[in-house]
Amino acid sequence: MKAKTLKKDKVNIITLGCSKNMVDSEVLSGQLQANDINVVHENKKLDHNIVVVNTCGFIDKAKEESINTILEQVEFKKRGKLDKVYVTGCLSERYKLNLEEQIPEVDAFFGTMELPLILKQFEADYKTELLGERLLATPRHYAYMKISEGCNRTCSFCAIPLMRGKHVSKIMEELVAEAEGLVKKGVKEVMLIAQELTYYGLDIYKKRMLPDLLNRLADIKGLEWIRLHYAYPTKFPLEILDVMRQRDNICNYLDMPLQHASDNMLNAMKRQITRAEMEDLVSAIREKVPGICLRTTLIAGFPGETRDDIEELKQFLAKERFDRVGIFTYSHEEDTSAYKLADTISQEEKEQRAQEVMEFQQEISYELNQEKIGKTFKTLIDKKEAGRYIGRTEFDSVEVDNEVIITGAEKLKIGEFYNVKIEKAYDYDLEGVVME
Repeated sequence: MKAKTLKKDKVNIITLGCSKNMVDSEVLSGQLQANDINVVHENKKLDHNIVVVNTCGFIDKAKEESINTILEQVEFKKRGKLDKVYVTGCLSERYKLNLEEQIPEVDAFFGTMELPLILKQFEADYKTELLGERLLATPRHYAYMKISEGCNRTCSFCAIPLMRGKHVSKIMEELVAEAEGLVKKGVKEVMLIAQELTYYGLDIYKKRMLPDLLNRLADIKGLEWIRLHYAYPTKFPLEILDVMRQRDNICNYLDMPLQHASDNMLNAMKRQITRAEMEDLVSAIREKVPGICLRTTLIAGFPGETRDDIEELKQFLAKERFDRVGIFTYSHEEDTSAYKLADTISQEEKEQRAQEVMEFQQEISYELNQEKIGKTFKTLIDKKEAGRYIGRTEFDSVEVDNEVIITGAEKLKIGEFYNVKIEKAYDYDLEGVVME
């Protein structure tokens, strides 16, 4: 592709949204690099002449951030600082025609599954031999690995199937090869991600194959941590937990979004589960893997939600005492079945309810962290910040969970494991010292 500048093209990829988007950006980067095109992630030097914005369209705030980022890059182009602006990802998949009309300065918009078409803009070929190869945007010691694409669930609030399509599992042998390749690059922790992790294999193997995949991945030498994200609670395959208990390098950690706890809301959200069934599942999980860290995500302000529903949610949290909780405010998404419901709760009230729930959970998080004082945990060092080393235990995923602040350490290696004794604990962070 010929650009206005005489210098060789340099492509900057800006990734918005979730870890699944990050993997897509990494794959695009790997393909561009294999075609001898200079590519970087989130370039701070600003010495690039082409930008690809990988957008998120999940909720209103994410859409707004995506639009603002596109407009910002278009402004750079107008001022002559960029030659080309391309847009891909979920927002582009869902609103391509509208975006083309409203932001004509963008050179091209692409959907979530149009990687070969993006490459054509660079006169580059899609290299099938690079299956699983990518240029990591994360520090080299950890990586996300997408085991499937899309979702077959019909949750009433969720637009993901509209943007990502139906569930499609990746072939197991390809995933094992991808993980082996990541380990050769220095990756020690792999975080398995999917819109619906437990559905893995049903489409191509006609049965749930996540336990088999976990065993195959756990056999890879040098892969020290395998972490599970985004498991759906309905018909949860408990045999996953048998593998987790048996294999030392599968973290005792499960990210399982529940969304709410009142039957009124669960039914309206089309979650296909009741509060009693969720309580039984949580109990069964903890019985199979004692000490497991459970993370969940909730939604506040869904249409029809009452104060009683919020109180029931808080009672549920008090009873189950999840280790980690995140919460979104409900976003009214076109073409979802909930869009037909009147969105009568104001944004201010939604945010107030979310804050109320998080403040309630904050006390639980503090109490659970206090129980860690005096205990020693295997800790992976992620970075050095303000003169202090920051790490994570097997119970903590990147960015969303606790960090362990290491005190009194002079020379630790980023990406290495150390035994850290916890001396102080706060709501969401721990402090400790390295044990010799």
